Amino acid sequence: MTDYIDVDVRPILRAGGEPFSVIMAALQRLAPGQGLRLYATFKPVPLFAVMADKGYAYADRPLEHGEWEVLFTPVETELEQASSAAAGAGFDDWPEPAVKLDNRDLEPPEPMVRILAAADQLGPGETLSALLRREPVFLFPQLEKRGFRWLGGFTPDGATYELTVRAP
Repeated sequence: MTDYIDVDVRPILRAGGEPFSVIMAALQRLAPGQGLRLYATFKPVPLFAVMADKGYAYADRPLEHGEWEVLFTPVETELEQASSAAAGAGFDDWPEPAVKLDNRDLEPPEPMVRILAAADQLGPGETLSALLRREPVFLFPQLEKRGFRWLGGFTPDGATYELTVRAP
């Protein structure tokens, strides 16, 4: 679970100031794996791309009076957690993928259709890898229903979801 430090830039914004340097200074003070909880008087959409370039995913929610809370979570933490869980679950002995799919240019549901079709062709214990633009949340129950195991996470830049699937 990610630990967050709070940065409330609402007073700076209300006073007509520019809080970007305060946010970047707070970012520099974060410990490895730590996230940033930002409070702002507006949804800080331009900041999302800046933080993605620095390796942070975001989740936002509106507050009262048009204000916003945004959680910036280090993407590496998600990958490290997935890797740790995988190592503990015996995923570290998986073979190299027999099939490699790049589904980043496809629109849903085509990535799921391609992955399931390829997975059904795998031999016992074989794996496939797939690159996607987003986390395939609707695919996971389908894989589990068919007896497949899977491991996935976003790359550090947050642009690609890497999925590995192993046949039963």
